[in-house]
Formats: sequence, structure tokens, C-alpha cells
Amino acid sequence: MNAYAAMKQYQTVNVNAQISEADPHRLIQMLMEGGLQRVAQAKGAMRHGNVPLKGEQIGKAIAIIGGLREALDQKQGGEVAGNLDSLMQQRLSQANLRNDAALLDEVTALLREVKAGWDGIRQS
Repeated sequence: MNAYAAMKQYQTVNVNAQISEADPHRLIQMLMEGGLQRVAQAKGAMRHGNVPLKGEQIGKAIAIIGGLREALDQKQGGEVAGNLDSLMQQRLSQANLRNDAALLDEVTALLREVKAGWDGIRQS
């Protein structure tokens, strides 16, 4: 097994252990962290001209945001939650098509803001 494969296996085991031990609040935090990581990885791939990796990471970010949508309370979040979700997914798709890092930065800023609010819930 090469070092890269070993590292991926370790990450899989480590993440699976974290998921099985996490409460619902922490699971949402982990999704947001994963979304931020995928957007950052897509931006790095974009900078290096790695189109397949960029597309793969943006696709994963879109899937994570879709997963977050499933966790939304539509009654509580209402139109704002739906619009934010739609905006992030649109921006990610546009960033992929246009190869536009600024759109990835916009999604990162939005997701960080949402995450900061979510993180603050635990503290109160």
C-alpha cells in the first residue's frame, strides 16, 4: 500500500469514528467543514489547472450543501435558508463553468457565515 492510499484509509477510518461519536449538532458542523474543505480544494485545483479535480471537488461541495439542505427546518429557516442554499449551489456551478475563483470565495464567505452562526448555537 503506498503512502497516499494509507493516508486515505486512515482518513476514512478517522472520519467514520468521528461520525459515529458525533451528536446531530456536530454532524452539521462536520458537513460545513467538509464543504469548506472541498471548496478550498477546488480552488487549489483551479489554480493548478487540474480541471478534473476541480470538477470533482465542486461536485462534492454541491452534494454537501444538498445534505445540509436536507437538515434545514424549512419552517424556521424559511425563504432565507432556501435562497442561501440555491445561491451557493448556483455560484459553485458557475465557478466550475467559468473557472472563476472569486465565485468560490463568495461561497466560502457565505458558508463561513452560516457556520459561525451554527457554531454560536452550541455556545449559548
